Amino acid sequence: MSFLTVNQAENALIKLGLSIFSVTEFGKIFNIKPAAARAFLSRNVKKNGSHFSKIKRGLYAFSINPPTKFEIANRIYQPSYISFETALSYYNIIPETVYSVTCATTKKSKEFNVQNSIFKYYKIKKNLFFGYAPQKIRNKTILMAEKEKALLDYVYYLSLKSQPFIERLDLNKINTDRLGYFENFFKKAIKKNKAFTNLINEIYKSL
Repeated sequence: MSFLTVNQAENALIKLGLSIFSVTEFGKIFNIKPAAARAFLSRNVKKNGSHFSKIKRGLYAFSINPPTKFEIANRIYQPSYISFETALSYYNIIPETVYSVTCATTKKSKEFNVQNSIFKYYKIKKNLFFGYAPQKIRNKTILMAEKEKALLDYVYYLSLKSQPFIERLDLNKINTDRLGYFENFFKKAIKKNKAFTNLINEIYKSL
């Protein structure tokens, strides 16, 4: 494509259902070089009434089909998946609303403020980076921990911070066999973490 207009870009993105994309992805969609894609997006982000916005360097959003917080969380810091309090709240295991989006990553822990929302990423060991799967949420594919894995990620985080188990968690939806399966991996990876073992024992007492 020799010249890309705003209308052409918007119509194509609407048809594709895309809401968040990198410069490289945008270039491939319209068969233009990365430099041209970057120039197009940078130019249009600055225009009044634009439907394009910059999420972070190299990552953009389309406001006609805006990305959900979970989509943004999956994209701004990779590899990562949604877990901890956010996943537990999604599964109604934590009864109250969680305002920040919490994720697991193998990279260093980090926090972002994007579009007035807080995204927190907690580092876990590489051999514990599993137990998540794509889920369809509002017709968007999101990487999120299974509920039992989210619980163990959360307990692991509490153990590192020497924080107590939160008794208000609703554990009725937890599958004990699945919990035990994931727990074995944690025990192998963090053998010397007595706080984790104590917290897990409290959970089993509550099941």
